[in-house]
Amino acid sequence: MSDKSDSNWKTKAAVATGAAVGSAAIAAALLWVKKRSDKANEQDQPAHPEDAPETD
Repeated sequence: MSDKSDSNWKTKAAVATGAAVGSAAIAAALLWVKKRSDKANEQDQPAHPEDAPETD
Protein backbone atom coordinates (compact mmCIF):
# COMPACT_ATOMS: atom_id res chain seq x y z
CA MET A 1 0.00 0.00 0.00
CA SER A 2 2.71 2.52 0.85
CA ASP A 3 5.22 3.19 -1.83
CA LYS A 4 8.70 4.63 -1.61
CA SER A 5 7.61 8.25 -2.24
CA ASP A 6 5.18 8.07 0.70
CA SER A 7 7.96 7.02 3.05
CA ASN A 8 10.36 9.57 1.55
CA TRP A 9 8.27 12.64 2.38
CA LYS A 10 7.60 11.35 5.88
CA THR A 11 11.31 10.98 6.48
CA LYS A 12 11.97 14.49 5.18
CA ALA A 13 9.18 15.87 7.37
CA ALA A 14 10.57 14.11 10.43
CA VAL A 15 14.06 15.48 9.77
CA ALA A 16 12.71 19.01 9.25
CA THR A 17 10.68 18.79 12.45
CA GLY A 18 13.68 17.57 14.39
CA ALA A 19 15.82 20.38 13.00
CA ALA A 20 13.21 22.99 13.93
CA VAL A 21 12.86 21.67 17.48
CA GLY A 22 16.63 21.51 17.89
CA SER A 23 17.07 25.04 16.61
CA ALA A 24 14.41 26.34 18.98
CA ALA A 25 16.07 24.58 21.91
CA ILE A 26 19.46 26.07 21.05
CA ALA A 27 17.98 29.54 20.68
CA ALA A 28 16.21 29.25 24.04
CA ALA A 29 19.40 28.08 25.73
CA LEU A 30 21.37 31.00 24.29
CA LEU A 31 18.75 33.51 25.44
CA TRP A 32 18.74 31.96 28.92
CA VAL A 33 22.53 32.16 29.17
CA LYS A 34 22.51 35.79 28.01
CA LYS A 35 19.83 36.68 30.56
CA ARG A 36 21.82 35.07 33.38
CA SER A 37 25.00 36.78 32.22
CA ASP A 38 23.30 40.18 32.14
CA LYS A 39 21.82 39.61 35.59
CA ALA A 40 25.21 38.60 37.01
CA ASN A 41 26.84 41.70 35.51
CA GLU A 42 24.19 43.94 37.07
CA GLN A 43 24.95 42.54 40.53
CA ASP A 44 28.68 43.10 40.08
CA GLN A 45 28.24 46.80 39.30
CA PRO A 46 28.30 49.29 42.16
CA ALA A 47 25.15 51.31 42.76
CA HIS A 48 24.90 54.64 41.00
CA PRO A 49 25.10 57.67 43.31
CA GLU A 50 21.88 59.10 41.95
CA ASP A 51 20.07 55.90 42.96
CA ALA A 52 21.28 56.09 46.56
CA PRO A 53 18.77 57.13 49.21
CA GLU A 54 19.08 60.72 50.38
CA THR A 55 20.35 61.32 53.90
CA ASP A 56 20.31 64.52 55.92
